[in-house]
Amino acid sequence: MSEANTYTPPKVWKWESENGGAFAKINRPIAGPTHEKKLPIGKHPLQLYSLATPNGVKVTVMLEELLALGFSGAEYDAHLIKIGDGDQFGSGFVEVNPNSKIPALMDHSTPTPTRVFESGAILLYLAEKFGALLPTDPAKRTECLSWLFWQMGSAPYVGGGFGHFYSYAPEKIQYCIDRFTMEVKRQLDVLDRHLANNHCICGDEYSIADIAIWPWYGGLVSNNQYDATEFLDAKSYKHVTRWAEEIKARPAVKRGRMVNRTFGPEEEQLHERHDASDFDTRTQDKLAAAS
Repeated sequence: MSEANTYTPPKVWKWESENGGAFAKINRPIAGPTHEKKLPIGKHPLQLYSLATPNGVKVTVMLEELLALGFSGAEYDAHLIKIGDGDQFGSGFVEVNPNSKIPALMDHSTPTPTRVFESGAILLYLAEKFGALLPTDPAKRTECLSWLFWQMGSAPYVGGGFGHFYSYAPEKIQYCIDRFTMEVKRQLDVLDRHLANNHCICGDEYSIADIAIWPWYGGLVSNNQYDATEFLDAKSYKHVTRWAEEIKARPAVKRGRMVNRTFGPEEEQLHERHDASDFDTRTQDKLAAAS
């Protein structure tokens, strides 16, 4: 580490709201709503409130995969939550997710509407609800859930750690970048060694473990997430790359990636999804051409 240590922590930390960084205006050390705002409710029992971050993509891919398998009850409305505008701190959203993070799901098909928050919990809830994309054999189910929870525990190192300090922090701090790069590469190696002997995360069976892990680690090797594919030498993880490209080519994954997406090519952005036909008629390029 070459930087001089110029910061001495105070005895009691105090929040400075303008502390720099890409997300300075949306992060705060307290919970609860900042304003009153009801959430919209569409026509389907499943109501998703989200944004196409890796955690949000998990759920839209899951729903599109369920629909591709023929589960009509998986039809859903996906409402855009603009975290840059603070939508996640509206009173209605906080009622669904007291942690004020996307994604959040409301299931209105149950006698009392069921709220589900945390992306891993949503995947498990939907898998159990529809009896799909989760192995039924006890040993394989346990393996699948182990990898699901591996992802939930590991991804903060990718996003909040590596992604933040490499891409978003107001200054480049070598110690932080080196620390989190080392951990992300270790995680990629964990996956690469596992996928050397397994076609999917849980053997030959595509599951919620693949759906959870792909948006994060597949993003690093095939979507240039954080503009870091070269920096991480991510393509050198050949088994992860093979797996990531195969999943990226799945039709349901292609659709799921588009939902609640507000960046990238306009033809790949479907800000809100309320019907399957929206992929053909309401992407941003089509809306722009019609206006």
